[in-house]
Amino acid sequence: MVSVSTTKLSSKGQVVIPEDVRKRLGLRAGDQFIVLGNDDAVILKSISPPSMADFDSLIETARKQARAARMKRSDVSKAISKVRGRK
Repeated sequence: MVSVSTTKLSSKGQVVIPEDVRKRLGLRAGDQFIVLGNDDAVILKSISPPSMADFDSLIETARKQARAARMKRSDVSKAISKVRGRK
């Protein structure tokens, strides 16, 4: 169910998410969001870290793809150094 509320932008650029919306979505202080802006629309998308099971699955998938590509640990270290601008 979509609810409609109004809010204001503060002089510090802060926006209050109305209480009924926070409660319905289970939002708490410290929650993080992705902010998308397009034309006259601003969209906040809540983000949360993956569960340990999801994270383990992501790691396993990455390891399988690395093995299939015949990557070595040294390849990963070199790529990280390159991105960080180190030699």
